[in-house]
Amino acid sequence: MMARKIVLALALALILAVPAAAAPKPKPAPAPDVPPPPPAIVTGAELQALDKVSARVTKFAVPFGQAVKFGTLMITVTDCRKNPPEEQTESAAFVDIQEQRPGASVAQKLFHGWMFASSPALSALEHPVYDVWVLDCSTASGSPVKPG
Repeated sequence: MMARKIVLALALALILAVPAAAAPKPKPAPAPDVPPPPPAIVTGAELQALDKVSARVTKFAVPFGQAVKFGTLMITVTDCRKNPPEEQTESAAFVDIQEQRPGASVAQKLFHGWMFASSPALSALEHPVYDVWVLDCSTASGSPVKPG
């Protein structure tokens, strides 16, 4: 009987001691919030074009508001957007493409709208000689945007 009381007392002591030992420790104070670095300033778009006749592929940067000539095409970019890194990779540029044929006094509008880097065929230039598609957005330094 005495052994039973000793075992019960030890069990009771263990039961009471375990919650005190297992009590959660106070959480350390969170680190001060550090703002993320500012996103890079987008200044244009990186495009790639194909001349189907000569099989020439050319990569070039198009700054906002400036026209770049590729063959008979005049390409202008007015906006470029890129998803943040936690989302699916995507760059999109608002592109205006006109064709200035030799001897013609007025340029013919061929394309005006958004082009997407991940899906070039979704919104594409339809031309018998040229293909143009978006690769990425570009920054003032000329390097692709690193969203932050």
